Amino acid sequence: MEDDDQRVVDLVKELVHRLLYTSPHPNPQNPSASSFTQQEYNQSLKYSLRILSSRMTPSIAADDSAMAESIKRRLATAGKSSEALTFADLYAKFSLKDGPGSVKNKWAVLYLLKTISEDRKVRKNQSPNVISNGFLDSALSGGLPTLAREHVENRYNGGILMVSKDPENIRDIAYREFADLIKEENEVSEVVLVRDVLYACQGIDGKYVKFDVMADAYALPELTKVPRATKIMIRKLCELGWLFRKVKGYITESMDQLSAEDVGTVGQAFCAALQDEFSDYYKLLAVLEAQAMNPIPLVSEHASSSNYLSLRRLSVWFSEPMVKMRLMAVLVDSCKVLKGGAMAGAIHMHAQHGDPLVHDFMNKLLRRVCSPLFEMVRSWVLEGELDDLFSEFFVLSQPVKAESLWREGYRLHSAMLPSFISQSLAQRILRTGKSINFLRVCCEDRGWADAATEAAAAAGTSTGRGGLGYGETDALESLVAEAAKRIDKHLLEVVYKQYKFKEHCLAIKRYLLLGQGDFVQYLMDIVGPELSEAANTISTFKLAGLLESAIRSSNAQYDDPDILDRLRVKMMPHNTGDRGWDVFSLDYDARVPLNTVFTESVMSRYLRIFNFLWKLRRVEHGLIGVWKTMKPNCVTSRFFAKLPQAVKLQLILTSRKCQVLWDEMNHFVSNLQYYIMFEVLEVSWSNLSKELEAAKDLDDLLGAHEKYLHSILEKSLLGERSQNLNKTLFTLFDVILRFRSHADRLYEGIYELQSRYETTDSSSRDKARVQRPSKTSSESGSWLGEGRKDLTRRAGEFLRNMGQDIEAIGKEYSSIFEGFISQLPIQQHVDLKFLMFRLDFTEFYTQLRPSTGGKLFL
Repeated sequence: MEDDDQRVVDLVKELVHRLLYTSPHPNPQNPSASSFTQQEYNQSLKYSLRILSSRMTPSIAADDSAMAESIKRRLATAGKSSEALTFADLYAKFSLKDGPGSVKNKWAVLYLLKTISEDRKVRKNQSPNVISNGFLDSALSGGLPTLAREHVENRYNGGILMVSKDPENIRDIAYREFADLIKEENEVSEVVLVRDVLYACQGIDGKYVKFDVMADAYALPELTKVPRATKIMIRKLCELGWLFRKVKGYITESMDQLSAEDVGTVGQAFCAALQDEFSDYYKLLAVLEAQAMNPIPLVSEHASSSNYLSLRRLSVWFSEPMVKMRLMAVLVDSCKVLKGGAMAGAIHMHAQHGDPLVHDFMNKLLRRVCSPLFEMVRSWVLEGELDDLFSEFFVLSQPVKAESLWREGYRLHSAMLPSFISQSLAQRILRTGKSINFLRVCCEDRGWADAATEAAAAAGTSTGRGGLGYGETDALESLVAEAAKRIDKHLLEVVYKQYKFKEHCLAIKRYLLLGQGDFVQYLMDIVGPELSEAANTISTFKLAGLLESAIRSSNAQYDDPDILDRLRVKMMPHNTGDRGWDVFSLDYDARVPLNTVFTESVMSRYLRIFNFLWKLRRVEHGLIGVWKTMKPNCVTSRFFAKLPQAVKLQLILTSRKCQVLWDEMNHFVSNLQYYIMFEVLEVSWSNLSKELEAAKDLDDLLGAHEKYLHSILEKSLLGERSQNLNKTLFTLFDVILRFRSHADRLYEGIYELQSRYETTDSSSRDKARVQRPSKTSSESGSWLGEGRKDLTRRAGEFLRNMGQDIEAIGKEYSSIFEGFISQLPIQQHVDLKFLMFRLDFTEFYTQLRPSTGGKLFL
C-alpha cells in the first residue's frame, strides 16, 4: 500500500514538473536550470496534492464510455481519423484490464487526459512562463487557478463540461470592477444597513431604516440609493421589528398600573411569559451586534474572520425568532380584549399545531399563562375558596341567602371557561366547591377539610400551592374526581344523619300530604265548626290550639318533637265571603339547611297538593256525615205508617234519589281518594326512597325530590297539562258539598216533620181526655184533621221541592262527571288510565255515551 502511495506522489511530481519547466527533463534539484525556484516548485506540488486529495468532483456524469466516445468524436472532427482509431483500440484494451493492479477509476483517467489536452491546445501560442505563472500564483495564494471569464467555455460535447484556466487574471479584474460598480450603485454600505436593521428589530429608528407611521412598517426612505433587492430584503428583515413593536406595546400597556384590573392575573402571567421570551431575543441581538462590528469582505477577498454579519446572514439568524415573534403577535391580537379563562382558551387554540417548534413554544407559554387559573381550580375544589379579584375564573359567586346558596350562589361563567376544560369537568369542579361552601355556611360543618386532604393525597396532589399545570388534564380530572367523591359523600352523610332529611320528608308526607289518617280525621272533626265560619272571623291562635289537640289525641304524639315543632297552621290570603275551609292549610318550617331542598317554591307546590287533598278529605268527610244522617233507623216506622199515602210516596221517592246520588258520589270520591293516596303518593314515595339511596351528591338528592314532587302534581291532576281537568274536578267537589247541604236540609226537615207529627198526636190525645163526649166532638175532630191536613200539605211541598233540588243536583253532577270521565283518556300520564278503570270498571258511564260507539277511550 505504501508503494502505491509513493508511486502516486512520484507521478504527481512528474506532472507538476512538466507543467512548470519548459525543458523536457529539467533537474528539480538545480534551481538555476529553470526560471522557478525550489520554494515555488514545492508550493505548487503541495497545492496539487491538496487538490487531488480533496473531494472536488467535476459537474458531469461519471461515465467512462461516454468520455471515450467524446474523445474519439473530437479527434475525428479535427481530421485525425487514424489517431481516433488508435485511441479506440487502446481504450478497448484499457477497459478489459480488471485484474489486480489495474486502474479502477478509468473514467477519471480519461477525463484527466482530455482536460490536459484541452488546456495545452488553448495555451499553445502563449509563452510557458505566462502559463506557469498563472498556475503558480493560484498555488501561492492558496486558491484555485485564476480563470478568465471568456475562457470558461460551457460547451457540452458528449456531456463534457470544458473549463479552461485564466492566464491573464481576468477574474480578479472582473471582481474589482464589480466592487467599484457596487460602490457606485449603493449610497449606504451594507454594514450600516445591518446595524440599522438590528436597531429596528429592537423598536429603535436607525440612521436610514426608520418607522413609517403611514405605512406602519420599518423601511428605507424612497430617495435612498440602494438596489431594489436590498430594499426588499430589509423590508422582510424589519418585519421582525414591527412584530416586536406590537408585542412590546401590548406588554407596556398591560403592565400599566391603571389597566392592571382589566388585564387580570392571567394577563399578567401572559405578559411575564412574553417578557421572558424577549430576554432570549435580547441575548441573540447582543450576539449579532457583536458580529456586526466585523467588516464584511468582498467576494474576491478573504475574510480575516468568519464572524461577520451580512443581510443574508441576518435572514438565517432571524428565521427562528421570526416564527416565535409572529406567533406572539398573533396571540397579542387574539388576547387584546380577553382575560382570565377566555384568554387561556384563546391561546390554547393556537397550540394545536403540527410544527414541533411552535408546539413546544406554546406549551411553555401556556404553563406560565394557566398557572393562576389552575391555582384557582385547586383552591376551589380543595378549600372552597374563590379568590378571583378580577373575575377571571369560570365560577361566579353572588351574595344570596343561605337557603339559595346551592341553587343561586354559584354558577358557571361560560365565557371564561377555557377550551381545554370540558363542560362536564367544569360542572364537577363547580359542584365540588359548592359542596364545601354548603357544608361550611349552611351546615356549619368542618369535616370537609379531612375529606379534601384525603382527596389530595389520593390524587397525588399537594394541598399547598402548585401541583397542577397546563397539559396535566389527567391529574386535574383525578383531583376533581377524588375531591368530589369524598366531599359529596360527607355532605350526604351530614344531611341524612345530622339533619335527618329522610325523616323530614316522611313528616311532610304524613302531615302536609295527609298520610297520617287518625290525625287528619280528628283534626277535621274538631276544626270543622270553626272553618265553617267566615274566614276573616277565624282566630289563627285558636286553630293552632286545635292542631295541638289533634296531635295529642292521635299517634302523631309519638313523633320526634323537633318534627312536631315545625308543623304550623297557615291561613292563605282570602277575599270577602271566603269560608275557613277555603283558606285553612298546614305548613312545615324547613330550616337551614333543609330549606335548600324545601324552598319557598317547593313549599308552595306542597301547599297546592295539601289544598287539593284537604278538599278531597272534606268532601269525603261530608259524604260520611250524610251517610250518618240518612241511616235506615233515622225515620221511625211508626211515623212512616201514620203518613198519608201521598206524603209517604213522596218521602220514599226523595229519599231514594238522595241515597242513589250519594252512592254515586261516594263511589267517585272513594276511588279517587284510593288512587291519590296509594297509586300516587305511596308509589311516588317508594320511588323517592330508592333514588335517595342511590344519590351520590346533593344535585342527585335535589333531582330525586323534584321528580317526586313533579310526579305527585302530574298524577294528581295538578300539573300544567291537567288544568281543565282540575277545574272540572273542583267543580265536582263543589257540587258534592252542595248535595251535602241539601241532604242535611232534607233530613232536618224530615226530623222536624216527625217531631211535629208526634206533637200533634200528643195534643189530640190530651184534648180527647179532657172533653166529654158530646155533639161538639165531631167539630174538635175536624179541627185536628184540619191541623194535620195543613202539616201534610206542607210536608208534601217540602219533600217535593227537596226532591226537585236533589234531582237538579244529580243532573248537574252527572253532566259534569261525564265531562270529567271523557277527559281522562286524553291525559298523557299513564297512571290516569288506572283511575279511569277504577271509576268505570263496569262500563256504566261508557254505556251512557252511545255517540262514542260504546267507548269513552279515544
